[in-house]
Amino acid sequence: MFNIRKAKDEEPTAPGQVKIKKRSKVPGVMITQYVEELPEGMTTPDFTRKPIALTIQEGKLAVFRAVVTGNPKPTVTWMRNNGELNGEGNTIVYDATAGEYQLQMPDVTADQADTYKCFARNEYGKAVVTATLNIIEVGFKKSKALQESRTAVRETPEDFKKALRNKVDTDAKENTKPEIDERFWELLMSADKKDYESICAQYGVTDFRGMLKKLNERKIEREYEQQRVVERLCNLKPIALKDDGDAEFELEMSLKDPSSKIFLFKDGVMIPYEIDTDVKHGLRQVGKKFVFSINGIDPDDAGLYQVEVDGVKIFSTDFKLPPVDFLVKIKDVKAEERQDAVFECVLSQPLKKLKWMGKNVPLEQGEKYDISVSEDMLIHTLVVKDCLLLDKGIYAAVTGTNSCNAWLVVEADNDPDTRGKKKVRKTTRAGGGGDDLLKIAEEQQAKIQLERETLIANAKAEAEARAAAAAAAAAEAEAKAKVQVQKEAGAKAKPKAKAKAKAKTEERVEVGADGADEAEEIPVVEEEEDVQDEAPAEVADTEEEEPAKERKKRVRTAPLVADTVIDPGVYFTAGLSDVTAIIGTDAELVCRLSSEDCDGVWYRDGKEVTASEDICIVKDGTYRKLIIKNCTEDDAGKYRCEADGRKTEAALSVEDPPRINPDDLTEFTKPVVIKAGKDAAFKLSFVGREPMKIQWYNEGEELLEDNHIHIEKSSSHSRLVLIKCQRKTTGEIKIKIKNECGTTEAITQLVVLDKPTPPLGPIDIIEASAACINFKWRTPKNDGGSPVTDYILERQQIGRNSWKKLGKIGPEPKYRDADVDHGRKYCYHIRAETDQGLSEMMETDDIQAGTKAYPGPPSTPKVESAFKDCINLAWSAPTNTGGTNLLGYNVEKRKKGSNLWGHVNPSEQPIKEKKYAVKDVVEGIEYEFRVSAVNVSGAGEPSSPSEFVCARDPKKPPGKVIDLKVTDSTYSTLLLGWTKPTEEEGVQDEAKGYFVEIRPAENPEWGRCNSTAIITTSYNIMGLKSMAMYWVRVLATNEGGDGEPQELNNYIIAMPPPVRPQFTDKKMKNFIVMKAGNSARVNFNFQASPVPVIKWLKDGHPVGKHVNVSNTDTSSQLMIPTAERHDTGIYTIIVRNLVGQETTSVEIRVTDEPKPPGPVELEENVSGTVTVSWTASPDEKKDDRLHYVITKRDSVKRSWQTVADHLFNNKFTLINIMPGRQYTFRVYTRNDMGLSKPSESAVWEVKRIKEKLSLKLPATKTCSFETPPSFTVPLKTHKSPESYECYMSCAVTGNPKPHVTWYRNNVSLNTNTNYYITNTCGVCSMVILTVGPKDSGEYTVVAENPLGRMQCSTKLAVEG
Repeated sequence: MFNIRKAKDEEPTAPGQVKIKKRSKVPGVMITQYVEELPEGMTTPDFTRKPIALTIQEGKLAVFRAVVTGNPKPTVTWMRNNGELNGEGNTIVYDATAGEYQLQMPDVTADQADTYKCFARNEYGKAVVTATLNIIEVGFKKSKALQESRTAVRETPEDFKKALRNKVDTDAKENTKPEIDERFWELLMSADKKDYESICAQYGVTDFRGMLKKLNERKIEREYEQQRVVERLCNLKPIALKDDGDAEFELEMSLKDPSSKIFLFKDGVMIPYEIDTDVKHGLRQVGKKFVFSINGIDPDDAGLYQVEVDGVKIFSTDFKLPPVDFLVKIKDVKAEERQDAVFECVLSQPLKKLKWMGKNVPLEQGEKYDISVSEDMLIHTLVVKDCLLLDKGIYAAVTGTNSCNAWLVVEADNDPDTRGKKKVRKTTRAGGGGDDLLKIAEEQQAKIQLERETLIANAKAEAEARAAAAAAAAAEAEAKAKVQVQKEAGAKAKPKAKAKAKAKTEERVEVGADGADEAEEIPVVEEEEDVQDEAPAEVADTEEEEPAKERKKRVRTAPLVADTVIDPGVYFTAGLSDVTAIIGTDAELVCRLSSEDCDGVWYRDGKEVTASEDICIVKDGTYRKLIIKNCTEDDAGKYRCEADGRKTEAALSVEDPPRINPDDLTEFTKPVVIKAGKDAAFKLSFVGREPMKIQWYNEGEELLEDNHIHIEKSSSHSRLVLIKCQRKTTGEIKIKIKNECGTTEAITQLVVLDKPTPPLGPIDIIEASAACINFKWRTPKNDGGSPVTDYILERQQIGRNSWKKLGKIGPEPKYRDADVDHGRKYCYHIRAETDQGLSEMMETDDIQAGTKAYPGPPSTPKVESAFKDCINLAWSAPTNTGGTNLLGYNVEKRKKGSNLWGHVNPSEQPIKEKKYAVKDVVEGIEYEFRVSAVNVSGAGEPSSPSEFVCARDPKKPPGKVIDLKVTDSTYSTLLLGWTKPTEEEGVQDEAKGYFVEIRPAENPEWGRCNSTAIITTSYNIMGLKSMAMYWVRVLATNEGGDGEPQELNNYIIAMPPPVRPQFTDKKMKNFIVMKAGNSARVNFNFQASPVPVIKWLKDGHPVGKHVNVSNTDTSSQLMIPTAERHDTGIYTIIVRNLVGQETTSVEIRVTDEPKPPGPVELEENVSGTVTVSWTASPDEKKDDRLHYVITKRDSVKRSWQTVADHLFNNKFTLINIMPGRQYTFRVYTRNDMGLSKPSESAVWEVKRIKEKLSLKLPATKTCSFETPPSFTVPLKTHKSPESYECYMSCAVTGNPKPHVTWYRNNVSLNTNTNYYITNTCGVCSMVILTVGPKDSGEYTVVAENPLGRMQCSTKLAVEG
């Protein structure tokens, strides 16, 4: 199948062949067609997957993979441009499972870096593709190469320009490459290096060098992040599917903080898990190993799973499920009402659980549905229990992308006897596949098992083939070495010998050309043959023929066959396999050689094994066997067989499970029979490896030591003693013995004999007449382990004290007593007798012989038909016959409106049958009838009277109802109205009632809404499905039957009358302020019909996925579970239906408590002022309604006053700063949530400059210090924004201290509480807390004392 050739060689073209070049759909593949027209069904070779370029580190394994197609199947060969492939340990492998041809090169070196070619050939053409192998050198070679590059000749400027231009073009091409999926990197960082190539092929990545570089960078970043939370991470095992249908992956890690939270994500979405592994997603921790499990795998579980610790990604693994198809799909089921319906399907692959859907709703296991799966997980079953008419619909089975569906049709039970009553549930089932499904499932299971065994066999065969190929390659290399030695020896020979050797070489070449077919498998001959016959290669194939002058001709000194035929030696065609043997039995190790003549040498744990009494070494043809008799634990170990330098190994495991001697087991299984109150003992001997766990069971319940149970256990036997056994102890006794090697069980029976229990009552009286009493009873509940041999009876006549013994009557539980007196009552005692004794007695009730026991009433007579001269009746017999046989029946009649009943038949001639034709009737008169049963005691109680029936010929069915219409409707009800049909004599009679029938649009069958006829001309149909389409009809009925139905002209939709959407809330909020982190909820109520479509928008765009919207028929609610600032916006609700639409909006502002501003700085730019500046609050950019508030406090007033508000910048200048005072300022941040904490400034003080004053005091004289009032600092004009504070002040002097009064528009303000007025040390101030338009005007300060009066005025302008 495979040949290894040199890249310069080309397969010859036979005479008559052509070479037609074709392009493949796979880029880089060139196809050459040898014929002009291909035969039907035949194709040239082509590559569906070509080998890709590899860049790997020196010393690693390099593998080129290719998948080819073509008919007939192509032959695949590999070559390289420079050098030979043979002699380098390269192997060719064909993977039958994946259909891959592989070229494997272990331990690659820098010399193997080259361009490799893969050829696929058949008789109609060939295909060729190339792939490059780049080797990354390490160690000394890398340093040497670096040194050589430094000492190499530099490039010329022209070469540098060319390289630069090529570099620019390459960069431009690289920029156009699409971005790689992030899942690709996550998988690589958690995968083994051997899986890199398959992952790259899955995601279409071909730049391996760039990939490895970027992967190393990402790994370094990831490891740096993981060091924060994990001390150690190892043994990462990817997710794998187990045999029981579950999947799990595991890893070992040591957490730095044991309290760190571990999260599990699937496709980027966090999924919950439990510590319990029985739930859907579970986590099991054993020491430092974490095992994540997925129970009940279904197609939705496929995806990328990631483990994170405190937000740091630790492990990623991709889970893929094999495609599952339906071998047998579910089929339509037609079931009767109250019957079970069964759907079954068969899958192509085992699946633990699939999704069942019923009318587009997922179904779960419960009281209504029973979901089961077979043991091989191929047959899946859905049972719809107790089918009702509502269960009708489409049911589906879904396995990922594949699904199948079928109809369930439920037929109504139209039995008139059960009309209006609850139907009895049926025990039968409808549907199901039966034995056919089991047969298909068994065949599929066998097929799956065969595929698994084939894969295992192929893997073993490939391993053996690789071993044989390696051996052949070694032998071939040895032969080549010998040939080389011969060449060197020939080169030193005499010229004459050279000529002779040359002639022999030419002769050998001719023989090789003639016998090409015979020597096809000999590599040396094939190589020379190809050189001899191949034509020049095509330029596109990059194959060139070696010049003739370069051909080397071999000089042989030995026969031709010795040089060309290479014996690979003896090798193993079948190696050893691991063997598990039970101690005391024989173990056999078998292998097979390629030759019968070679002997094998056996070793155990490195020591040679020789034949002995317990060890036999057998040579059977090519088979070599090692037989170990009566294995002991010392015989376990690793065994090796060596032959001609080849070897094969296998392990022998000797197990010692619990074992029971067959004779002891036979004795143990014999039933143990004892009497009640006695002890029962069971003993069993066994052998096996200790420790062993021994358990005893009685009827499946484990027995534990107590006062009545004694258990002895040892290493060789166990004994169970049951003390004072009771009858209830009877049953199965089982012993279970278990050790690490296995489990064994033994079962026996225990029978405890005892007296029987009393017979069971109550008695059933067959006859109680004047002649005899005949009765029966039930056998004892427990016969004590022995059958009943006799019943013993005694009788007492009521009124007497003595009992009469009737003796043994046999084993039948019945008795007929003929020795009775008429009218007397008797009581009986009954005992059961077995071999173990007598039971307790059972006493019967009193039985009277020959009493007048009248029969009960028969059923209500039913009128089967009525005519003008005859009425036919029928009835059923009474349940109580009075203890005797019935003699007949009496029928009575009564006219409507009369109280007198009259006999229809003579009383002395009772009617024998349960039907009668009454002919004594008058036409047009209505009658009712009743029936009484007659026995030997006489006539019993009469039955209930029948319905009134008129003596006339049968009526005609009524006509169609008139004017059928819908008067009202809702989403679940429909109100109908109509007019009764007209009467036409001889054609249609009067209607006595009406039936309403309904049919869903998708169902072809009509169903009745009312089980009994209604007499009204309106009906309300309930239980409809919202917005579903229905057909409705009404039919009239009377004694003559049902009339023709009258349907509505069109289908009806279950919905109220159309209503345009309108909001019903009286007060709707249009602005909501929420704190970040809280939930925001907006609810709107509306009315609309039909049910409208509701859409929410945020700022004109659809709301995000984190916003939850819940809708009902009359309301809609928008909820943001955790509101953030970015959720701020205008939310609009659009309610639309067929009639129209309505919209409204609400603004939601999400904010948080404001953060304080930064440090406050003070600066004096103008004397008497101070400029306050601060760093903006961090929330300033997040909140457009955020502003600042400034307060101040000075050393005089000692209180905080607001001096500025609604500031949207970060600077403010305050005036009226007095020298000599200390000021402190605070800056607050304010938003819709309130004020922040303040940022306080340093103390600000302007020092007052005091001038040195020199005084010359005049002569002392008497003077007065009294002065009239005067204003040292007058009032200033003020302009203040509305709602701000306004502060006015002035300074007044005078002696004595003047009295100060404030006026606004000549009105005194001193007593007005809206103004805060102070006078401290001559400084008069007034504060208006909240300035409004009413505060504008002229303000005057008047200072008075006895020496005079002074005033000062100013104006306040309020800005709106």
